[in-house]
Amino acid sequence: MAEIIELARQALPHQAAARLRSMLIEGTIAPGAKLNERELCEQLKISRTPLREAIKMLASEGLVELLPNRGAVALSLGEQDVIDTFEVMANLEAHSGELAAARITDDELAEIRALHFEMLAAYTRRDLPRYYALNAQIHACINAAAKNPVLTRTYAQLNARLQALRFRSNQDGQKWQRAVDEHERMIDALARHDGAAMRTVLTEHLNNKRDAVLELIRSGQLNRAGASL
Repeated sequence: MAEIIELARQALPHQAAARLRSMLIEGTIAPGAKLNERELCEQLKISRTPLREAIKMLASEGLVELLPNRGAVALSLGEQDVIDTFEVMANLEAHSGELAAARITDDELAEIRALHFEMLAAYTRRDLPRYYALNAQIHACINAAAKNPVLTRTYAQLNARLQALRFRSNQDGQKWQRAVDEHERMIDALARHDGAAMRTVLTEHLNNKRDAVLELIRSGQLNRAGASL
């Protein structure tokens, strides 16, 4: 019994981190907002110790910043930060896509196709949280299919900074449809083992995400908690 209780105690920070991660990505906690420990403890029904451990996990992922005398705040990227980060990310995704097209196995392609069909179902239901989760899995699977561990680690570290922005970039109906169309092109390029096509569509995909985010920043909509477009 004591061992079960200990395992449950150890799992609490990870469970809290998962819920906080969703709140940050989906904009329930706005960029730049302070994480109020008392309110979050009440909301998540946990004590401060596992909450603080969860916040440290998210800080290591780049979703939260730990600032002296201010505590933890949700990551907020300025316009130039967004431009610079997406510039690097577009190159990482394009390179991983090109490598994946050459190295992907039939089983890996089948898994990505299955996730793609699930993602299309979520799109049809306009279930943005589910769509985003599946979308993120697809990009991670493409990156994994490149079979370059250094590239995968670099991708994961940088992508953590952009998760909330990538989520919000799909809230406009027309932009969301365009993103779905780009994913269709990715599947086609992977199936044909066409590295040049993968590089092109992924570069376009990330540049469109960047432009959508910059539009949100310039219109003042990005920093509203729970904003919908």
